[in-house]
Amino acid sequence: MTIEPERQARERRDLAEALRGLREAAGLSGERLAVRCNMSQTKISRIETGRALPTVIDVQRILTALDVPAEVADELLRLARRANVDYASWRAYARVGLYRKQAELKALESTSRVMRHFLPAIPTGLLHVRQYAEQTLSKTVNSDPARDVARAVQARMDRQAVLDDQSRTFTFLLTEQAVRWRRADREVMAAQCAHMAEVSRKPNVELAVIPQAAQVPGTPMNIFVIYDERLVTVELFSGEVVLRDPRDISHHVELFELFLGCALTGADATAFLKEAAEDFMRLRD
Repeated sequence: MTIEPERQARERRDLAEALRGLREAAGLSGERLAVRCNMSQTKISRIETGRALPTVIDVQRILTALDVPAEVADELLRLARRANVDYASWRAYARVGLYRKQAELKALESTSRVMRHFLPAIPTGLLHVRQYAEQTLSKTVNSDPARDVARAVQARMDRQAVLDDQSRTFTFLLTEQAVRWRRADREVMAAQCAHMAEVSRKPNVELAVIPQAAQVPGTPMNIFVIYDERLVTVELFSGEVVLRDPRDISHHVELFELFLGCALTGADATAFLKEAAEDFMRLRD
C-alpha cells in the first residue's frame, strides 16, 4: 500500500465527516452517542471535528452504537485502519534536522512504560556508544539526505538517560547478525558490544540475543519497536511507519514473544556480548 501524506489527511477528514454524518442521520446528539459508546462527549466531538484520530476500536464502537449497516461499517473500518497508519521519510526528518527525530523519540519514551525493541539488523540508538552512533547517523549512499550528524549524535546520547528510569522497562531483542554486523572499525565494534553487555545489567533492562545457530520459526523482516500496547514503529530504508490499529499492535507483540522465545537472555546474553567484544578485538583491520 502506498502511503501519501496528502491522502492520509484526506482520509482522516473523510472518516470524521462520515462519523458525524451518520450520527446526525440517526438523530442522536453527541452526548447521547457518547453514552451509548461509553466515551466522553468531548472525545466524540474531537473525533467528529478531526482533532482526534479514533482507533479502529473507537470506530467499531461508534458504528455499533449507531446500528450502521454491515457494508457501510466495513468500508468505514477499512478507512479507519488506513487512517491509523503514518509514514514519515528520512528525507523529511533530515529537512528539519535529524536531531528533531531524536527529540520525538525521547518524548515517546518518556510517556511509555514498557518498550520492546526487535532489532534484527542493528542495535537501537538507546544502546549506542558515541562512535557507533556517528557511523550509523552518517550518510551511507549518495541519495541519503544531508544531516547535522554532530547534533543528532548528541541528541541520541541525551536520550539514553531514560534507561536509568526504573519506572520504565526495556527489552532489546537482537539477532546475532545485529550484534556482529561490522558497521565500524574493530575497536568501535568491540566497545559497542562491551557497552551493551554493561547495559544488560541494569535492573529494568532485558537484553536478549538470538544466536545464528538457533532454529527460529519466523523471519525477521523489519526493525520494530512496541510502545506499551498503543503503537508500533517499523523502520524501512526510506522512512518509518507508525501503526496504531490494536490488531497490528497485538500481532507485533505476538511476533516479539515468538522471537524472544528463541533467544539467549540474562547472563547467557551478557556472556555472548562480552565474547563478541573479545572477538572484535582479535580481528585485524
